[in-house]
This record gives sequence, C-alpha cells and structure tokens, in this order.
Amino acid sequence: LFRSVFTIIFGTAPQAFRAARSLYQTHTRITGQLPDDVAGYSADSHYEALHLPALIWVYATLIESAVIAYECALPRLTTADREAYYTESKIMAGLFGISPDALPADWTSFQAYVRQMLVSQELGVSDRSRIMAHRILTGSGSWIPIPRWYQSLTTELLPPRFRTEFGLTFGEARMASAERARRWLPRVYAELPPSLRYVGPFQEARARLANRSA
Repeated sequence: LFRSVFTIIFGTAPQAFRAARSLYQTHTRITGQLPDDVAGYSADSHYEALHLPALIWVYATLIESAVIAYECALPRLTTADREAYYTESKIMAGLFGISPDALPADWTSFQAYVRQMLVSQELGVSDRSRIMAHRILTGSGSWIPIPRWYQSLTTELLPPRFRTEFGLTFGEARMASAERARRWLPRVYAELPPSLRYVGPFQEARARLANRSA
C-alpha cells in the first residue's frame, strides 16, 4: 500500500496514474464473506475493498495517522496548515477512486467523521485481526525487532475502546515508556541528517524538481 501511496504523492503524473490503476486492480481482488460476527456485521456478510465507505475509511486512516506521526516529532500543525493539508490530500483521494464530493468538506468535518467512526459499529476487532495486530506489534515473523517504546506509543495512540478490543495492556510501565518516547523523539529527529529524516521517494521528488539526480 505505501509503495502505491508514495508513488502517488511523490511520483511524476504518469507514475501516479499507473500506481492508481494498479491499486484499483488490487482492490478488485479483495472481496469475500466475513467468517465471524464482527461489530455490526454478521458472519457471511459480503465485503469488498471498492465499497465506497471502506475506501473512505482507509483514506481517512492514512490522512489522520500522517498528522499524528508528524506531531510526534515536530511542532503541532496550525489550523490553517491542517486545512491546507486536508484540501490537498483530496487529490490523492481522487486517485484512490473517491470523489471529493464524497468526503467531509473540511478538516473540522473530517475530524468529526473520524470520531463518529471510532464509536460506531462500522469498526470492530475480530479474533483474526487481534492475532494479526499482536504479531505486528511484536515483530513476529520479521527479523526486525520492535522496540518496547514503539509498542507503548502505538498502544497509547489507540482509542481506549480499541486497546481493549485488541487486548493490549496499558499500565503504568507502558504509560511511562510512551511519555519518555514523546519527550526524546523530537530531539532525536531534529538531529537526523536529511538522508534519514525523509523517505526515499520524497528525496527523489525533490531531486527531480531541482533537475538533478537523486
């Protein structure tokens, strides 16, 4: 997914359109029936990735999580910055197959939509997704160890409802770990060289705009 997202955001127009078409073809193959009851859906309910509400929610998670990650390392965005960011992000939504008319009108409306989704029965945690989440947070099946502070910060950022549904503990030790991470992340990030601070696709785009090789 992020390969497509980075290409859409940082690539040339032809690259972005190719990535959008490839993403669409991938989405056409994501369809089936739920094996179990989950939230407001009963077992055997049909699902498909190209269902518009599903597309909007995936888009929303990308847009909101980018702001959350940004503000973990950099100063909080102003209201005007958030509004500009959201407005520009609608171009990416179009390449996801989402009409701007189907999205909340502005950042305030977008935040209200996210809050409503988080308390709704549109979202839920199944046994399979719970197992998958724990595997991701512990780095199971990967050679990359997941730091404890990263696990703690991820758990802190989840709404309390989903900490419970995912079966993630958030006691005093994890709270302290997340708080320490919030303190040192901005300091460490500020000391990183540009080659580490920015993802490769961004650096390629910047070089292309400056008419030089990456």
